[in-house]
Amino acid sequence: MFESFNPIPRILMGPGPSNVSPRVLGALSRPTIGHLDPQFIGLMDEIKQLLQYAFNTQNAFTIALSAPGSAGMEACIVNLIEPGDKVIVCINGVFGGRLKENIERVGAKAIVVEDKWGHPVSVDKVSDAFKANPDAKALAFVHAETSTGARSDAKSLCQIAQQYNALSIVDAVTSLGGSELRVDEWGIDAIYSGSQKCLSCVPGISPVSFSEKAVEILKSRQSKVQSWFLDQSLVMDYWSGEGKRCYHHTAPINSLYALHESLLMLKQEGLENAWQRHQRLHEKLRHGLEKLGIEFLVDEAHRLPQLNSVLVPDGVDDAHVRSTLLSKYNLEIGAGLGQLAGKTWRIGLMGSTANEQNVALLLAALEDTIK
Repeated sequence: MFESFNPIPRILMGPGPSNVSPRVLGALSRPTIGHLDPQFIGLMDEIKQLLQYAFNTQNAFTIALSAPGSAGMEACIVNLIEPGDKVIVCINGVFGGRLKENIERVGAKAIVVEDKWGHPVSVDKVSDAFKANPDAKALAFVHAETSTGARSDAKSLCQIAQQYNALSIVDAVTSLGGSELRVDEWGIDAIYSGSQKCLSCVPGISPVSFSEKAVEILKSRQSKVQSWFLDQSLVMDYWSGEGKRCYHHTAPINSLYALHESLLMLKQEGLENAWQRHQRLHEKLRHGLEKLGIEFLVDEAHRLPQLNSVLVPDGVDDAHVRSTLLSKYNLEIGAGLGQLAGKTWRIGLMGSTANEQNVALLLAALEDTIK
């Protein structure tokens, strides 16, 4: 006999999703209305403005894509890159590799700049890649690599792309709302994120923003966008303009209520206050982990405060510790990905999850479990 599904509540301290606040869950339960209802159009306009605040941008084309961050990645690539284009793509973890996969699937040539996992993207290597390939159309890189916890210097990387009149395409899935991010000041042309990390919203929405330059490149394409659903030239007429909007797809109404509430909470806290909160709690966590003899994968200068990748201590069973934390404390941390599987834990301090009580509980639970 089937029954209603009621999961045991968890403290989500893995690489995402993060815990969703009661305010956001409450917004999710509000009455569903039509996706062309004037009330909903007004909500979409507010979401755009709140996303512009979160991204630090005035880009007119700043929207919430009706799909998770991976679709945001694909949307940026399929809209701005055409067959035969040359793209410099940076790989220093799993998600840089996914960018390369997307680039190759549209028939473009990927010029790979590779760095060791746990290290930031090398600005010098990117500069050399542009010197060798001055005709590259774009530079694609991950600002906050979720698989390693490394933060790259987005400002310097985008400046290099600008010197060669190339687009910059940036993965900010883990950085939006948790680390300094300034789209206009840094000259980012296309950026995508996810709702479930530092925004602490339900999964399934991808905030995306295109600069005027990116929009013009999209409008002047020589070939059709490979994906109909992700073709942003079609979506523009739904998210933009005064008055009547053109139907494109049925938007996830209630999930957008939730996103609006989470962005409102970010605005009320203050963006820079949120960055500082994540950093302060990271330092508290770091101090406690060092007392337990647990070391970080990433050098301090390049660490993400919201995604702490630490080395599994010698002689400690990775899977046993994670399963014990889950079964005994209802607390989830993440395993290592790719070449770091079994070697690292990924401890998330994102959005609503980033608070004093959770840091204290995790440190006590880890000490108990490891002993």
